[in-house]
Amino acid sequence: MDQGGAAMRIAVLKERAAGETRVSATPETVKKFIALGAVVAVEAGAGEAASIADVDYAAAGAEVTANPATGADIVLGVQGPDPAALAGVNPGAWVVAGLDPFGQRARVDGYAAAGLEALAMEFMPRITRAQSMDILSSQSNLSGYKAVIEAANVYGRAFPMMMTAAGTVSAAKAFIMGVGVAGLQAIATARRLGAQVSATDVRSATREQIQSLGAKPIFVESVAGIEGEGAGGYATEMSEEYQKAQAELVSSHIAKQDIVITTALIPGRAAPRLITDAQIATMKPGSVIFDLAAPAGGNVEGSKPDEVVVKHGVKIIGYANTPAKLPADASALFSRNLYNFLSAFWDKEAGRPVLDEEIGNAIRLTHGGKVVNERLLG
Repeated sequence: MDQGGAAMRIAVLKERAAGETRVSATPETVKKFIALGAVVAVEAGAGEAASIADVDYAAAGAEVTANPATGADIVLGVQGPDPAALAGVNPGAWVVAGLDPFGQRARVDGYAAAGLEALAMEFMPRITRAQSMDILSSQSNLSGYKAVIEAANVYGRAFPMMMTAAGTVSAAKAFIMGVGVAGLQAIATARRLGAQVSATDVRSATREQIQSLGAKPIFVESVAGIEGEGAGGYATEMSEEYQKAQAELVSSHIAKQDIVITTALIPGRAAPRLITDAQIATMKPGSVIFDLAAPAGGNVEGSKPDEVVVKHGVKIIGYANTPAKLPADASALFSRNLYNFLSAFWDKEAGRPVLDEEIGNAIRLTHGGKVVNERLLG
């Protein structure tokens, strides 16, 4: 990334992936980047699906153009752009986006071949100072909320208990599997809607979090010494003994539930199977399962992204891209993550961001024409 004394040029591209409605910068963050001394070029129509008009970007000071990548030092994206779309960027330009490094390895190789420095925002380390830069957390928060709203929409009954002159409607029973960021928001949302909420996780430390939100923790008690927490706070896969015990617990509990939300994802791995067809068969007809892991292979046997699958009278739903169903809010949070990241490392004298080793080495995929990230070289 060589400015040659000129102002740092940041390009905001229109997303090309099917179903992607988000955008990587908003007028709010455009103004902030310009305040740092950068020039911001936004592709015409980039914010349309997120209800942001070109005139709003222009009013914030951005150049609205058909070819924002030309002369760019940094290219922002929600999903990684095709390397071919980056022709005309400056040598060594940064590509800052959610790059899906494991699922899109060929594209990462393309960035290396083009001499670009690809920075994967989903590889951001889970440390205190990087919390405001964490796209996985910001987008998962919205996903947890949306999962409950969609489940409520498909469910043929009301969530809260209602006492009416015609009789009482019982509260729905909602079970949240996986209490990360998405799961915690799902618990909170289901509670707000009036459901009786229970939740489980492989990490025993989440018990207090579940209780603090007014839900009932459901944990395997017979298998001791398994915390289930790996490096960086991510859940890890469990032993066969724990998995068997958990399956038995879930089988007995799930049969009584009206709504189940599954949220288990392990970065770079296929989603762990939490619910089998046999367990679905024990649920009441009309029950609903929302599988947030559907695009990663699914926590639920038979789930398919963007399809309503009916098994044993139970509706199984899930989206290929849940945050994209809330494009305005998802874009606002995602774009702030990007700004928080770049501004934290902005060197005023150099007029550009300069990364440190801890975060730089964690998120840098390519440099100097090569793939350099240890997670991709193992």
